[in-house]
Amino acid sequence: MAELTQSLPSIPGLWKRLSKVWMVIIAIPLAVLVLDPPQAWPTVTFAAGAFLHTLPFIVFAVLAVGYMKATGAETLLARAFEGNQTRMIIAAALLGGLSPFCSCEVIPFIAALLAVGAPLGAVMAFWLASPLMDPAMFFITAGELGWSFAIAKVFAAVGLGLLGGFGTRMLSGSALFADPLRPQASGGCGCGAKRSFEGKPVWKFWPDVERRIVFKDAVVENGLFLLKWLLVAYLFEALMLTYVPAEWIAQALGGEGIGPVLMGALVGMPAYLNGYAAVGLLDGLLDQGMSNGAAMSFVIAGGVSCIPAAIAVWALVKPRVFAGYIGFAFIGALIAGLIWGAIA
Repeated sequence: MAELTQSLPSIPGLWKRLSKVWMVIIAIPLAVLVLDPPQAWPTVTFAAGAFLHTLPFIVFAVLAVGYMKATGAETLLARAFEGNQTRMIIAAALLGGLSPFCSCEVIPFIAALLAVGAPLGAVMAFWLASPLMDPAMFFITAGELGWSFAIAKVFAAVGLGLLGGFGTRMLSGSALFADPLRPQASGGCGCGAKRSFEGKPVWKFWPDVERRIVFKDAVVENGLFLLKWLLVAYLFEALMLTYVPAEWIAQALGGEGIGPVLMGALVGMPAYLNGYAAVGLLDGLLDQGMSNGAAMSFVIAGGVSCIPAAIAVWALVKPRVFAGYIGFAFIGALIAGLIWGAIA
């Protein structure tokens, strides 16, 4: 009996190992089944149909990310922080807006750069742009919200990086950005990635067994990640379209001018949990009357302030530098929202 008892996992331990996202995916249809039985099946079929619509983009995205990680393309990241500071800021903003690496993956790299005196402007440019867009997010966004919105978001991500990078450079002599590092700054997250960013990419990776394993692991990991978050997003979208009156959304986030854009940024900063989940939620909000400008300010402000991205910055720099990071994000979100609202 004692051996059997010891072999059984404890309830707290089991709870920690359970994926809360998958629990939500199961709980939503069950809750609808209990509270509104006729709507349960339409909720499931809506989410499944939306996911299948996006599936070709998911497949392409996970294969592209797997290829980039297997080839070691992250080594190109280090080149953004070499040479002239102006060139560094531009390169960091471009790489941040296009690279497939999450904020927490590059914490050790950024910590090392800051420790050896790399310009904070270039680091800020990368930090602001990197949470907003990557190859997988681009194709998911294009599949759900259209190519024009996805391309506009790329420009917004790079533009925000440039705004923060050159803004930090201009204010580098002020008390705000002086001595930016926390004492013994270090960082890490659950992604388990500790990359050296050394060497050259190996574009033909398939003869190498280890690189093939990296490719397979990246495809599986990113595929499951996108599957769970997009299912959550589409389930919430189904609930929103069914139960949230369109006039509420239109009143709060619809219309023209700075008001909806400002509201989109203010709502996005605390409410944003995941860039992929936001795609489905935005699709529903736009159907309900959210303005294009508010949608753009929502994804820009929320993407930069979401928990993984914010923790990556908070872990390494002092609170006043973190405040500057959030301030640039908010200003950039307003600018991007106003521009997109005017041209969309």
